[in-house]
Amino acid sequence: MLLEQDCNCRCSDSFVNQNQNSQKTQHLSITVCLLAGFFVAEWSVGLWSGSLSLQADAEHILSDIAALGISLFASWLVQQPAAARATFGYRHIEIMAALVNGLSLLVIAIFICWEAIHRFQSPQEISGLPMLGVAMLGLIVNLLNITLLHPHSHDDLNLRGAVLHIIADTASSVGVIIAAIVIHFWNWLWADTAISLVVAGFMILSALPLVRESLSILLEYAPKSINPADVEVFLRSFPHVLQVEKLYIWRISREQIMLCAHLSVDCATVEQRDRLLGQLQTHLEQTFAINQITLQLTHPKSLAVMPIHPLFKQDLISMLSVEKK
Repeated sequence: MLLEQDCNCRCSDSFVNQNQNSQKTQHLSITVCLLAGFFVAEWSVGLWSGSLSLQADAEHILSDIAALGISLFASWLVQQPAAARATFGYRHIEIMAALVNGLSLLVIAIFICWEAIHRFQSPQEISGLPMLGVAMLGLIVNLLNITLLHPHSHDDLNLRGAVLHIIADTASSVGVIIAAIVIHFWNWLWADTAISLVVAGFMILSALPLVRESLSILLEYAPKSINPADVEVFLRSFPHVLQVEKLYIWRISREQIMLCAHLSVDCATVEQRDRLLGQLQTHLEQTFAINQITLQLTHPKSLAVMPIHPLFKQDLISMLSVEKK
């Protein structure tokens, strides 16, 4: 009965995950289409009006389309079952996509800063009203995209990178709106360049944590929430655990944490060892939220003293003398 309930729960969880993944893919597809249409409009108006901030935002939108395309492909690939040599599945694909998204944000931010420095030296005339209209449209598109993707970004590093791109776009649209108003009413041309630098700084600040977390997973670091030394002390606190000889903790994805350990234990029976193994796995999952656990339990290495046969406890002379009597 318990086995049947467990199977039903697993099937239900699998069905829910499939629905969530399908919904993520659908929302990503809608977002890519919206951004592609908006990019054409923004880039055209940016060239016509001469606005650097509008062109910078359009370049950012283009990078978003590429980044979201990578995210879309990664989301589809992650849904494929583990097979052949990919025994863990394709969870690292989404981490690699998040890393690409973060690095692309940094590259675009550096390019915008370089353009802004040159624009400070030689300001250009800018049409404020077309700039304002496109920026308002961009703000609406980006807010809609955030509404679509943000609910799925909490447990998915790949989507988190995509959402960071769109948040940076939203900040850029707000900045362009401010610059357009200032240019239209006071003709402060420097505001366009200043807003571009602010947007670039925001992009750098949002990209660095994403790059750092992606690299920590790809380099198989232990999560920040788990101190391996604390886990080792925790394992040693159990009765019959003598020593923790090897301990490895790493992540496959943001929510999939792995632990592999070799423990030296003092268990008299197989039943006692199995009971200890179950307790260790349960407490590790409850205390540290580790969901993939592999433990190897072995007895300490010691030389076993072989019993000596009574025949070898006496010398040969004493044995012969006993026989003569």
